[in-house]
Amino acid sequence: MNLERIFGVLLAPHVSEKTARSAELSNQYAFRVASDATKPEIRKAVEHLFKVKVEDVRVLNVKGKRKTNRFGVAQRSDWKKAYVRLEAGQEIDLTVTE
Repeated sequence: MNLERIFGVLLAPHVSEKTARSAELSNQYAFRVASDATKPEIRKAVEHLFKVKVEDVRVLNVKGKRKTNRFGVAQRSDWKKAYVRLEAGQEIDLTVTE
């Protein structure tokens, strides 16, 4: 897997109350990933970018919500989310420091 693909697989960390709790309790982090990304690609990208060991990867497709606006009904885009569990003792710092 080339370096360009590694940087294209992970799009952003998905931060919410649920993912913060899962990171704290079970060492599991959530990422928004490319829609064509596979589990082995996600594993390699996280291990390469954050220098950690990945224990497990779970992937799910999130359906876009139907929203009503003044033009009628619109649908947000579908996207893909990955839950990545790290091995014991590993940690990812998702806070921004400058």
